[in-house]
Amino acid sequence: MSATYTWDVFCSLDGFGSFGPEGDWGGYWGKQGPEFLDHRAAQYAEPFRLVLGASTLRMFQRFLGNLGPEDEAEDPVNVRMKHAPTTVLSSTLPAVLDWPDATVISGDAAAAVARLKQESAVPLRSHGSLSLNRALLAAGLVDVVQVTVFPVLTGRTGTQRIFEGADDFDLELLGQRTFDGRILELSYRPHLHG
Repeated sequence: MSATYTWDVFCSLDGFGSFGPEGDWGGYWGKQGPEFLDHRAAQYAEPFRLVLGASTLRMFQRFLGNLGPEDEAEDPVNVRMKHAPTTVLSSTLPAVLDWPDATVISGDAAAAVARLKQESAVPLRSHGSLSLNRALLAAGLVDVVQVTVFPVLTGRTGTQRIFEGADDFDLELLGQRTFDGRILELSYRPHLHG
């Protein structure tokens, strides 16, 4: 049986996955609320293996580097992501990382994820890692695209459009939820169009 691979990505309504330094939004674009944070904590409470690209790992190291297990009550999502078994797909990072329970795999990312899907006893989740996940989407390895849309437009400060350069896909809606009356989570099963 193959493990499910979920690409979990946040974006602004206009499709940006991040914002530049002049966009003083803060984490979650400053729009998080208790329903959303509780939901995220529940999602990351179940066993999973995190799959990241090199750029996202470097970002996590900068922003989550000081979090330890003792911080779980205050920040359960980020502590659980940091301390989850993690596979980093990169040909530029060293084999040993300053990150708990991380394994670096170099070479063909699609082949590595196909192998992980066959071998993993737990679901695979990837957060962000845009270029990696667009390639895995094109290879037919992403089972669920989970997009969380925050109620902001970042036309001036937005960077990294999440699906820029991706192939064309039809999306089968698996679920939709609204949190705190303003944050929308959409889950889709992608099918290559054509």
